[in-house]
Amino acid sequence: MFDFIKNIFRKRSLKRHASNVPTEILPLSKIKSYVAIIDVEDPSFDTCKSTIMNYFRGMDINGAVFFQDFRKIGSEDRLITSIQTTITKKDLDWLGRPNKYKMGVLEERAPDVFISLIKEPDFAIEYMARTSKARFKIGRKQLGGDLFDLVVSDPAGKDLSQLDSFNAMKSYMGKIQ
Repeated sequence: MFDFIKNIFRKRSLKRHASNVPTEILPLSKIKSYVAIIDVEDPSFDTCKSTIMNYFRGMDINGAVFFQDFRKIGSEDRLITSIQTTITKKDLDWLGRPNKYKMGVLEERAPDVFISLIKEPDFAIEYMARTSKARFKIGRKQLGGDLFDLVVSDPAGKDLSQLDSFNAMKSYMGKIQ
């Protein structure tokens, strides 16, 4: 029963806060800023972060990499990523939306392209993608309403890392004129 009610409020929240900026597939020449979201539980996350940053830096495109870190972190453990750009379970409200501070940091970046490298996006990722004013949205799995303009999914029977997925995305973005 609680999940049913929660889903009603989630749908209402998505409808209320969804971006009304039209999205489309953009060539790299029209992209001035990016935001990418990666999962720290993927073994390739550190290499993936560096690859993303180096790729866009080489194209003179500014942006940031955000991290989803839903691991259980004990009192003696420390975050291995920036606190400003890391979304933890503690940063989510009862609906699963990131708090206003994290959403503010994301909005402040004003990205032209939003990239989600999360293999199985949860409500937090969907909320960030739907509310983002990015004009080009890329993901690994399509969400309802054709949220992403470009989807690079894992081939049947293969489980790609985030790094492999980003490398595939790079090749597609390079071909878009």
